[in-house]
Amino acid sequence: MRFISRFRKHRFATPVLLLVALSSIGFTFSVATAATVNSKSQAETSALIAEGQKLFLAGCSSCHGLNAEGGGLAPSLIGVGAASVDFQVGTGRMPMADMSQQAMRKKPVYNEEQVAALAAYVASLAPGPAAISNEELTWERDGNIAEGGELFRTNCAMCHNFAGQGGALTQGKYAPTLMGVEPKHIYEAMITGPQSMPVFSDKTITPEEKLSIIKWIKAAEQEKNLGGATLGRVGPVTEGLLAWTFGLGLLIGIAVWLTSKAR
Repeated sequence: MRFISRFRKHRFATPVLLLVALSSIGFTFSVATAATVNSKSQAETSALIAEGQKLFLAGCSSCHGLNAEGGGLAPSLIGVGAASVDFQVGTGRMPMADMSQQAMRKKPVYNEEQVAALAAYVASLAPGPAAISNEELTWERDGNIAEGGELFRTNCAMCHNFAGQGGALTQGKYAPTLMGVEPKHIYEAMITGPQSMPVFSDKTITPEEKLSIIKWIKAAEQEKNLGGATLGRVGPVTEGLLAWTFGLGLLIGIAVWLTSKAR
């Protein structure tokens, strides 16, 4: 007590006590605010998951099961993560009426909020790749077109065509065109491997390399077509064969017509 009494009348005692008081109030306020934000965030997440579960039971459970365990018509969704749901539902591939055919990109049935709710519900069932937004992908700043083109030709061109126009696969399947696809859906496809596409983990293609691939695809998308119809950019051999067949057929037709007139 004597120690405290001795320093109580010191000239720096009041500023020090004021600083301690202000620091205590600030710390208490920060803790209380963080607790409130976390509580609000958890409440919003719970509400989003509950909304997603309602949507799932109404539109997805008939094929994927009441608990997303899968069945004879559709696979299990446990562990696929929010990224898979965001890709499949956000591109309109799901829901689909005929599960025996390959899912096609079409106008989405659900809006963005509903897609986010479905993704949150499926993500709550088991850990999996997280969904990503276009704003999170800094492909315009961090991507490298030259590197992206090389990576695309090495890993993607055998299915999607060297210009990203898509191509045929075995057993009636096909790799869709990448033109007009949102960057986030390209990224999510690489980390989830939808349908016949393999999963490209971060060890196989790093996140930075994925951004470069997206940048190259977007550059190819904006590339002008010089010289008329591109014919899907399937290459000079196929394009030449088409021109040769059409030209030869036209000459044969003219010869037959001239012969018939000569008679």
